[in-house]
Amino acid sequence: MADKGGPGLFVNRWGGRFGAAQGGRGSSRDVCACIDQAKPRPRARVGFHAERQDTSAAGWRRLLELIDEAADDGREEFSPLAGLSAEERRQIVTLPPSIAQLTAVRHFVLYGSNLVRVPPEIGAMSSLEEFTPYTSYRLHWFPYEITRCPKLVRSTVSTRALFGNYKLRPPFPRLRPARESAADPGLAELDARRWGTTAVRGCSVCDRQIRPGGLHQVWLSLRVATDVLPLLVNACSAACVGALPSGAEDYVQLPHTGGRVTQPPSDWD
Repeated sequence: MADKGGPGLFVNRWGGRFGAAQGGRGSSRDVCACIDQAKPRPRARVGFHAERQDTSAAGWRRLLELIDEAADDGREEFSPLAGLSAEERRQIVTLPPSIAQLTAVRHFVLYGSNLVRVPPEIGAMSSLEEFTPYTSYRLHWFPYEITRCPKLVRSTVSTRALFGNYKLRPPFPRLRPARESAADPGLAELDARRWGTTAVRGCSVCDRQIRPGGLHQVWLSLRVATDVLPLLVNACSAACVGALPSGAEDYVQLPHTGGRVTQPPSDWD
């Protein structure tokens, strides 16, 4: 959930390939207060970040260029933030669908990003073995499509910033009933505050097209590589929801729609 007041600032202290602020004083990300990582008593409700990506921003245009370059040269490690200034990194709140081109990338580094969502096209990164979005504190969930990365075995995620994490057990945003998706202009132009994403291009489970009014959204916490991640599933039918696996051990076992779902006790209880 986006902060209502003016954003605070973090400075990324990591250098080199992890993209520390060039110049030393630049701000590369906004402060997020969705989940208090210091308290074992989480707030009763949380929501999605509502920011839309400004595709006219210099940082976005440069990111598109970097992705094309990485796809063309077949590099195995990709650290796009290292190629952006601090101001440009702060402009990036999601990644473009063109990350699907990065089929040679084995290590994807997004340390200290300002991301609030990752697109489902990450599932097309067929060579991905290691994913490092560490200290991306505004990134509270991931798309279910990340489970399509067959070689992904290592991850470094700031888990206390995640919905439903085992330390704090913060709640999940309440998801909308499927029928309400028919009220939006179309699945290509969704309100991120309501649906968590600005576009749904296919079913997370079977990859079929989803009709307006037929979007079934559920949460499921699964172990992906090193970490248990809260995954947002955009399904085309109740049958696809029913085909999902059980949740990770010590997490909610069945797909759910968030809100006041009963979770296992916190590690700090």
